[in-house]
Amino acid sequence: MIRESMRFTLAQNNSYLLEVKDLTVHYGNILAVDGVALGVGKGEIVTLIGANGAGKSTVLKGILGIQRASRGTISFMGREISRAATDKIVASGIAIVPEGRGIVTEMTILENLELGAFHRKDESESTLKMVFEKFPILAQRQNHYGGTLSGGQQQMLAIARAIMAKPVLIMMDEPSLGLAPIVVKSLFEDISQLREEGQTILLAEQNAKMALKMADRGYVFEKGQVVLNGSKQDLVDNAKVRQAYLGG
Repeated sequence: MIRESMRFTLAQNNSYLLEVKDLTVHYGNILAVDGVALGVGKGEIVTLIGANGAGKSTVLKGILGIQRASRGTISFMGREISRAATDKIVASGIAIVPEGRGIVTEMTILENLELGAFHRKDESESTLKMVFEKFPILAQRQNHYGGTLSGGQQQMLAIARAIMAKPVLIMMDEPSLGLAPIVVKSLFEDISQLREEGQTILLAEQNAKMALKMADRGYVFEKGQVVLNGSKQDLVDNAKVRQAYLGG
């Protein structure tokens, strides 16, 4: 446990693209997220790490308005979105790669990708071309149903679908879950490449070692609270983080 002795507060930073303050979320009478504060700067990969059930996914759902916050504020690009409808939040520039991938297995790969561009008012052909160049297997199999893809390919499609929205921020919820180690390595290489291309990413991930390897900063969650936050190196160098999440 890192709780108690390692709690820090979020430093003031007016340059955050996404800023969350005092976010509190309940599932009925169950307190799932308790007073969370975090920020994501433009061009960063920020990771949320912690055990299953620590509150990481609920934070992402709270930001998107899928699970309404009972307290707190969420600001995106300087505008408060705490009470906005989910479709409006997505249209404002936030895309999500959901836990479990969330692709439509009865639709073709191309149709899944077109679904990702649903909120765009401009033409999406150039983005589709870029996606197919980045993920050639999707181009080769674009007329195949999503359900015919392997788990790693489905995750690739879920990321590609998010890119199709031309988002300012991509949130990824446990993207490595259920994937073989060799596929996870390739997946994180793809995510790192997105950051090199200027994409901002908020990543909730149980695989702390891989997540911290490519992140700029991280937040450690325990029982619905942020118990530690800092730069990648700060967290990697922290003995309690190494013991709890990095294997010694």
